[in-house]
Amino acid sequence: MALALSLGRRGQGRVWPNPAVGCVIVAQGRIVGRGWTQPGGRPHGEVEALAQAGAAARGATAYVTLEPCSHHGQTPPCAQALIDAGVARVVVATTDSDARVNGQGLQMLRDAGIEVSLGVGEAEARRDHAGFFRRVELGRPLLTLKLANSFDGRIATGTGESQWITAPQARRVVHAMRSRHDGVLIGGGTARADDPSLTVRDLGVDHQPARIVVSRRLDLPLMGQLARTAAEVPVILCHGKDADPMLVQTWRDLGATLLPCAARGGQLDPADILQQLGAHGLTRVFCEGGSALAASLLEADLVDELVGFTAGLVIGAEGLPGVGAMGLEALRNAPRFNLRETMACGPDILHVWTRP
Repeated sequence: MALALSLGRRGQGRVWPNPAVGCVIVAQGRIVGRGWTQPGGRPHGEVEALAQAGAAARGATAYVTLEPCSHHGQTPPCAQALIDAGVARVVVATTDSDARVNGQGLQMLRDAGIEVSLGVGEAEARRDHAGFFRRVELGRPLLTLKLANSFDGRIATGTGESQWITAPQARRVVHAMRSRHDGVLIGGGTARADDPSLTVRDLGVDHQPARIVVSRRLDLPLMGQLARTAAEVPVILCHGKDADPMLVQTWRDLGATLLPCAARGGQLDPADILQQLGAHGLTRVFCEGGSALAASLLEADLVDELVGFTAGLVIGAEGLPGVGAMGLEALRNAPRFNLRETMACGPDILHVWTRP
């Protein structure tokens, strides 16, 4: 199962809206098939592993990180594929909460006389599939908020200088994190100030996450990096329903996807932004700021993971904070997270926090 989980992670960021499933088939103590969900979400991990195993799958044990699907979609059910292959036992990490499956895949296997074991590696599998579960159960993707700060929590000097607070090792890790998410999210202010490309670079990856920008008025640089590359690497713009129709059409002509979102209190509603991204199929989103967007997501209790990079330099009170104003008057109202891991990252510290 540990191997199946590691294989499944290869699909993260590449298979949305499907889950990134891994599968290993073992016959007489020997691995005869390995598979993971392929880019675009098809074929599924079980089908890939069965194809590799061939006739050796008959009488074998299949280890799968998520309950095999039981419904006909763009592909036949994986549960039926396992039955047809003649496997004798299926070990499943966790059930699939999608209403079209939700125990029905397991029941199909049992009805066919296949032994089913459930719960092996469940905690790891639920973490790996958390984005898929969030979208199925809540209609939104899993949201990771990344902050790279000085020791005193600043992201730039008072003049706006921010390159670079953290060392190259941290930036390389950030690119790896981008590659495992379906999309990278920033606010319009960051897009205007930094003109970022938001792509994964220097890792040799053969795919790119969607670049997502929140901009109520769509007042974004039409000659910037995002506009120039929108036809090659996906750009998704979350904008207000009152945005200038000419700008909407201009961005659409450039190749961007436009998602109109509801407004609240003069700003785009962060909950509706994530619902629109979920409806578009995204399961895992990596937010890289800016401070106003980070504050709105935290205030709305929409952040599932915090990833922090802390550098050993001090900028002072005149520096720019990583999170904007949240209107908190009491500590009991501040969002709290649980520490999951911490490690050295070159000269910086990486720490990961999850919602309770």
